[in-house]
Amino acid sequence: MAAQTGAIEKRTIDRIPEGERHGSPFNQFTLWFGANLQITAVVDGALSIVFGAEALTAIIGLAIGNLLGGAVMALHSAQGPRLGLPQMISSRAQFGVKGATLPLLLTVVMYLGFAATGTVLSGQAINLMFGVENPAFGMIAFGLITVIVAVVGYNLIHVIGRIATVVGILGFAYLAFRLLGQYNVADAFGQKPFTMATFLLAIALGAGWQLTFAPYVADYSRYLPSSTPASVTFWSTLLGSAIGAQIAMTFGAVVAALGGKFLANQVGFLGELAGPGVAVLVYVVIVTNKLTVNCLNAYGGSMTLLTTVSAYAGQRSVSQAARMAYILLFVAGSVAIALFASAHFLSAFKNFMLLLLAVFVPWSAVNLVDYYLISKEKVDVPALYDASGRYGAYNWTALGCYLFGVLIQIPFLNQALYEGPIAKMLDDADISWIVSLVATSVIYYALARKSANVPGEMILPEDRTARA
Repeated sequence: MAAQTGAIEKRTIDRIPEGERHGSPFNQFTLWFGANLQITAVVDGALSIVFGAEALTAIIGLAIGNLLGGAVMALHSAQGPRLGLPQMISSRAQFGVKGATLPLLLTVVMYLGFAATGTVLSGQAINLMFGVENPAFGMIAFGLITVIVAVVGYNLIHVIGRIATVVGILGFAYLAFRLLGQYNVADAFGQKPFTMATFLLAIALGAGWQLTFAPYVADYSRYLPSSTPASVTFWSTLLGSAIGAQIAMTFGAVVAALGGKFLANQVGFLGELAGPGVAVLVYVVIVTNKLTVNCLNAYGGSMTLLTTVSAYAGQRSVSQAARMAYILLFVAGSVAIALFASAHFLSAFKNFMLLLLAVFVPWSAVNLVDYYLISKEKVDVPALYDASGRYGAYNWTALGCYLFGVLIQIPFLNQALYEGPIAKMLDDADISWIVSLVATSVIYYALARKSANVPGEMILPEDRTARA
């Protein structure tokens, strides 16, 4: 069956047949470049300065974090062409068909939080573009655009990613030109002494940013032909994501170090920096690039909801109508949070999202160790939809290791909502994600390799049908 590139996407949680595979690995580069070269990544870079880092220290730390976290995230992306499955469906091989529900539900919460904060920023930009004062106008308009793109699905999302890449490069190049013309950028550097704590914090900000994409990155590579080399998918994803994020974060670190008012009014500051007559184009850049990542949130969030529900309903596929309904439900929820929550609540909710990062590092460790080191890319795909099959309903070894990976981070955490005792001993350095990634990987490998139920070869739905 030929790929239907112009139609509304029909696939959801089921495997993409080989006849419908299409696209180029370069599309992974442009999608993740466009999704990362955006205003929230600028804020993430600025936070490194707010938390005490010197500008050059922050930029180097953010780069290391983007590369390390991006490499972990790209390893998940490389699973897409091989399995042809949404990311969270494949995690049933580790946690069990129903056991995967725990990380799934936490993923949905993360999606909602990031989608809501992104809707607020994009809504502000839309209001400024059209001279509207009512905040609801921009946020609802942005939500409607998100629904349309997410419903059309995979192919249009990749098109938006390519547009966002071009628009983002032009927009940020112009903003950098304006920044150089209005400020003495050299003044941003050397303001504070180097400290290991702030350096590690900058690394954590970069790595944490990249790791948030891990639960859904394979959703956007699963249509690639299965013959696509894993290394090509890996590098296309890593370079797109890390370079896009690093450009935005570097800009944010420099702006914050120069003492601008960016953090007080992110959208307004960028509009003023652009200057009269050009500000509206900068607002277009903000909306376009936020639309890319918000569609990832809506698409992935609805897919995650479908994955959760289907585990208990015993479904192997979902209708197109159900897919649309879940997308609409998700976007309506994120817009409602953006509309009715106070600014204080959104700030607290964003901090909660950052704390939630602690739950994705051990999930990522379990998934990657199992896929690359234990099962060695051999998965029984039909069993992922059968709670009484090879992977069972719950895998208590994986769930136990996952909970261990969450709990071991507590003493090392340094978040807005909580700071652990070891983080205080380390002068506020947060190395929780490193500790969890290493410890969870080691203990899961030691326990799971003895009891893993690995097929002798990859089993696809068509294989099971032929044998039946």
